[in-house]
Amino acid sequence: MNVVAGLACSTNASILTRHGASQRKDVSVSRRATLAYKPYTIDMPIDHFPNDPTYAPHTNATFKQRYFFDATYYKPGGPVYLYIGGETNAQNRFSNLQTGTIADNVYFAQHITLPGVNASIKAPDTKWILLYPEVLFGGIAASAPVKTVVGYPEWYNPIQKYAPQDCIASINGIIDKMDHLVSTNNTHAIQQLKSIFGLGELKDIRDFAMTIAFPIGGPMNYPMGTWQELNWNPSYSSDDFWNFCSNVTNMDAPESITEVDYALANYTGGEPWTNLGNYANYIKTALIPICDGAPIDSTACFGTQNQTYWAGTSNGAGRSYLYTTCLELGAYQAAPETGPSLISRVLQPDYTQQWCTWAFPPGEYNALPPVVNTTLWNQYGGFNFSAPRLAFIDGASDVWLDLCYHSNNATSPRVSSDLHPEYLITGAGHHWDSYGIKNISAEPLFIQQAHLWEIRTVKKWLKAGW
Repeated sequence: MNVVAGLACSTNASILTRHGASQRKDVSVSRRATLAYKPYTIDMPIDHFPNDPTYAPHTNATFKQRYFFDATYYKPGGPVYLYIGGETNAQNRFSNLQTGTIADNVYFAQHITLPGVNASIKAPDTKWILLYPEVLFGGIAASAPVKTVVGYPEWYNPIQKYAPQDCIASINGIIDKMDHLVSTNNTHAIQQLKSIFGLGELKDIRDFAMTIAFPIGGPMNYPMGTWQELNWNPSYSSDDFWNFCSNVTNMDAPESITEVDYALANYTGGEPWTNLGNYANYIKTALIPICDGAPIDSTACFGTQNQTYWAGTSNGAGRSYLYTTCLELGAYQAAPETGPSLISRVLQPDYTQQWCTWAFPPGEYNALPPVVNTTLWNQYGGFNFSAPRLAFIDGASDVWLDLCYHSNNATSPRVSSDLHPEYLITGAGHHWDSYGIKNISAEPLFIQQAHLWEIRTVKKWLKAGW
């Protein structure tokens, strides 16, 4: 039995992790109705590659892989649709394009027996798509990163381009002025700036820079909804970003807030820091309270420089995700080398890389490379990644677009065909096609048409080659 797979792939940012005990409510989970399907498990091998030193130490152990299924429309001999969700509450590992996770999916297709289905649905013991082309008959890759890099300043490009421009201009201007203070080593003024935001206790300038970037998208950690958490479906969206920009550009703020725009003007030739007061007020009223009174510079709040914290061996989702990022995914959010920036230029890849060094020092069986080994990810072709019956669908406003098939950095033309379909959804964000409602005719037309295209694509595959 062949299987058609849908890959709802995403990268490090959407896991919404943060340091310490205070956790942001995940809008994609908290607003979801109770599960409609009963969970089941299959015994999944931990180690699919016993002869590959990359995955040492080796083991014969298994873990309980959770899955859900619906046999309502199944007919013996018909296709089985495997939906591989990205970073959801049923997720077994930490990234859908990691080699070990691909092997999990193949093992599942080859060995699964579904309760109540009196037919074998096990895939042939051969291969899938690029690696195993006969196990899974086809696939739809939604916002799937096909190429990675170490530093990824492009994450902020859609925000620069599509967000409210008065808000963006204000943030760019404030960051430019902040970086001027940094480049001139004006420590007194920098401390004043930290205090204006209520973050005077943060010792490392990079921790301060990341913290004030949280409403936009701070490197690796998002305690608030960002541009990425916007969604066409209100049940899965967050208004945090819109609220942030509305507050930054508030023209009716009291004088006690607007006068802050002039607090540091003596360091910038008398030029005010437009909307600094609004920006700082938002951080103090909407962000700092999530620390629930914890010391600002602690890992329970916004500090990241406690090496002991990173060295803790509790195996939470955030630690697992960090390992994948440090090993092969990378794409560390960083400020661009030139041009306007929404985050301070003190935020470079080495800021995130230090967490890798502290969290995963060399051990007896395993050691991370000193910098991300992007070859592990890019060896399959990068932007030229291609396989028969593998459809790529991306969002034009996705912060991760420039790692995906439709990246602005891809040089080869994107031409769709029935065997190699592709679709770029205008105005869409991160895997927006992965969200739907039962009444497809009630969806916004740009999403509805993407879903209808996916349905037609799979129908063509089945008609031509099933």
